[in-house]
Amino acid sequence: MSLDEHRREVDRIDREILALLRERMRVARAIGEAKARSGAPIYAPQREEQVLAGLAAAAPDLPAEGVRAIFREVISLAVAAQMPSPVVYLGPEGSFTHQAALRAFGSSVPSRPLRGIADVFAAVERGEAAYGVVPVENSTEGVVSHSLDLLAESPLKVVAQVTLEVEHCLVGAGPLGAVRRVLSKDIALAQCRGWLARHLPSAELVDAPSTAAAVETVAGDPASAAVASASAAASRGVPVLARAIQDRRDNATRFFVIGARANPPGSKDEVTSVVLALRHEPGALQSALSAFSSRGINLLRIESRPSRRQAWEYQFFIDFPGHWETPAVQAAIAELRPRCERVTWLGSYPPTSA
Repeated sequence: MSLDEHRREVDRIDREILALLRERMRVARAIGEAKARSGAPIYAPQREEQVLAGLAAAAPDLPAEGVRAIFREVISLAVAAQMPSPVVYLGPEGSFTHQAALRAFGSSVPSRPLRGIADVFAAVERGEAAYGVVPVENSTEGVVSHSLDLLAESPLKVVAQVTLEVEHCLVGAGPLGAVRRVLSKDIALAQCRGWLARHLPSAELVDAPSTAAAVETVAGDPASAAVASASAAASRGVPVLARAIQDRRDNATRFFVIGARANPPGSKDEVTSVVLALRHEPGALQSALSAFSSRGINLLRIESRPSRRQAWEYQFFIDFPGHWETPAVQAAIAELRPRCERVTWLGSYPPTSA
């Protein structure tokens, strides 16, 4: 076959793909109508992960990440047709939370940046947004305390998680020797503490609402620089002065997708998050944790935070395998309740992002 014949063949295949996409969208709209009648949530991360994993496995001769990326956008088209309101995230555009929102929902689902984490929670609680995306934990610096505190107080549920590898850059008009102030989100500055101490020991570190907001602030000011992603710099036309300035190469951040309704049980691989406020009595934590260990439930994470209800009172955020509604988990919770002032289910969700 000649080059032109090969190209005509590609064009034919592309038209067939488009016809199948139209057919898939027709079925997706019917699924959306069925969900609306039954009251099922539009966003189904467990189902999406099953679809993406199955498609990647069905084409072992193709790069798995490429297959997942293509069908992430196909699913995004379908979800966008069903979504009654946008997804909100800690902005502005180009922030790491924006990247997490794109990873979870694709680029076709409408999204809107908000200035603060509390604003994201409020928009979803008021019904102005279908879902929200917030940072919850960094592998280097630990938890995002504001997100955890709001989760403990909010009626919203965690429906999905996204983990992003985070590469920080120093962004600014430059040159590096002229920088006197470095702006970024506090947790991003902390992830680059060693690099900044070595290369900009005299620079003032200034907290900003987000990494992308810091880029907007420093644009055009040679004396200021921001810690942010390369994409945030490129989208705003601000030069990158240094790449990969985070202190750990394996730096990653976990994000939660929050919604008004919890996920129903989906697969055996789900993770559940709860928050416990223990009674003030000897051995309270040990006896509470035994409710899990005695049933073979392995704790994936435990984090203590002030309760914000009473001075020196703490609550414990715990992640473990299994959906909230499974018999073993329900038995553990039933044993826990008499030992706790409060047991709050934060949500059950897939262990990996779609």
